[in-house]
Amino acid sequence: MTLPKVAYFSMEIAIDQALSTYSGGLGFLAGSHMQSAGYLQMPMVGVTMLWSFGYYDQRIGSDNQVEVAYIRKTYDFLTDLNVSTKVNVFGEDVIIKAYRVEPELFGTCPIYLLTTDVEGNSEFARRISHKLYDGDERIRIAQETVLGVGGVRILQEVGYKFDVIHMNEGHALPAAFELLRQFKGNLNEVRKRTVFTTHTPVAAGNEVHWVDTLIEGGFFAGCPRDKAVELGGENFSLTVAALRMSRLANAVSQLHGLVAKKMWDWVSGKCPIKAITNAVNIHYWQDSRINGLQKDEELLNAKLEMKKDLCQYISDTQGKRFDPNVLTITWARRFADYKRAWLILMDKPRIEKLLNENKVQLIFAGKFHPDDKDGKEIFNNILRESQQMKNVVVLPGYELALSAKLKKGSDIWLNTPIRPLEASGTSGMSANMNGALHLSSFDGWAVEGTWNGINGYTVQYPGLDDEMPWDQRHWKDHDCVMDIIENQVIPTYYENKQEWARLMRQAIRTSEAFFNSDRMVVEYYNRLYKPIAHGGQQAGEDEEDVKVADNENPNMDAWTFSNIK
Repeated sequence: MTLPKVAYFSMEIAIDQALSTYSGGLGFLAGSHMQSAGYLQMPMVGVTMLWSFGYYDQRIGSDNQVEVAYIRKTYDFLTDLNVSTKVNVFGEDVIIKAYRVEPELFGTCPIYLLTTDVEGNSEFARRISHKLYDGDERIRIAQETVLGVGGVRILQEVGYKFDVIHMNEGHALPAAFELLRQFKGNLNEVRKRTVFTTHTPVAAGNEVHWVDTLIEGGFFAGCPRDKAVELGGENFSLTVAALRMSRLANAVSQLHGLVAKKMWDWVSGKCPIKAITNAVNIHYWQDSRINGLQKDEELLNAKLEMKKDLCQYISDTQGKRFDPNVLTITWARRFADYKRAWLILMDKPRIEKLLNENKVQLIFAGKFHPDDKDGKEIFNNILRESQQMKNVVVLPGYELALSAKLKKGSDIWLNTPIRPLEASGTSGMSANMNGALHLSSFDGWAVEGTWNGINGYTVQYPGLDDEMPWDQRHWKDHDCVMDIIENQVIPTYYENKQEWARLMRQAIRTSEAFFNSDRMVVEYYNRLYKPIAHGGQQAGEDEEDVKVADNENPNMDAWTFSNIK
């Protein structure tokens, strides 16, 4: 039995620092998916956008405030396919041109890149592929229409006969509507060929638009209004419609699977939601200096060399001198309030004592959405604090290269989201692969792969899922994090190097064993792709009711899922 041919649609894919087609975690995950598909020679292609200005370039301005800059990107290593198609978007025919990332470039499966920034398009049409996650609603809808509808048509133009379309988040939903058009409204035929991955229980991550605006944008590829409303509601939810138009869906960790099933339980006609835990590509992320080392001294020396590289980078770019012999704690990910970059700084005298005694060094890095005022304010607040505190630095420009440098050079990888709002998170996995220990809220993948006293540390205490005011929750989590640092991490790091090396070794082993994306891609084929391509589910899995009904639930607030056991 041959494997199904899969087309993986994602608004962002992080393949290499040289190609600015990503913003953060979703793109990092998609990049690992493409890398492992290429390494395993699976029959898969990626479909994404070629962003003329990327997401944005982040830097610190002369006023000591973070700046968002847009710099046009040009590439001479992409294959021009001389292939194009047209999609009607907000009343105009938009030309979509395709390029390809060849497998030998970065070790991925083939990846098709779509752009509208071409001659013959209007200024509006060219803007569609300028900036990833543009804050203009019409541009955002147009981006999704181009990715989904245009992506399907481009694959057909180049002759790639897919069996399965994998929609990585709701951005790619127009691909399902283009199939619905081609199958003359036969939803069952669409479902046979479509799977969907949902990545977040946070409300803002589950996109909603008024249905008539989407119709104007060409999002539904000609699907009648009443059918669109039936699938996603008048205040149209991309996630709800994706669940109704797919044969199978998946959450991205085991805990997120529980959350997602509860969160979307009200949706009639939804497909089954499985849980396939995210992973990262070991061949890309793991430093060769630490690969395969077993002896304590070898591990510790390799980590010291990687820390020296990071400290040199900080000295060269920030004018601060970090000591590679000092315990280095890093918080690096998207600056969103629920991820709580500020948590470790809540009790300033308590953390300053450790900093001033050279017991710890703190590094912060990450981007926020350019329209997220709260995220920008959090970044600037921590930046101001770092300029007044010893052994604290904020590094701008958190992209693939800096991410790799931080994961290799850190001792502790700090992860402090509010449980259960981090669906998975992947940065701690690649940090583990480089001997950095995970110190995390009991959320996302940490529930499965970070074990106290074995390979890292988790924030757990009696009443973890009890209802309590947010400020009380923050302080409780903060106290737990600081207790772990003061009473477990610091004594072990400085006084028991043999035990620290053992923890490092186990962090590496567990990440290699399960959180390598080679495992993830195989699991996607066995649990998500093959059952669809061959017309049925795997044995032992219950079929859910797939009848679509107009049952729109007005309450989609993701912040109500605090009582997850």
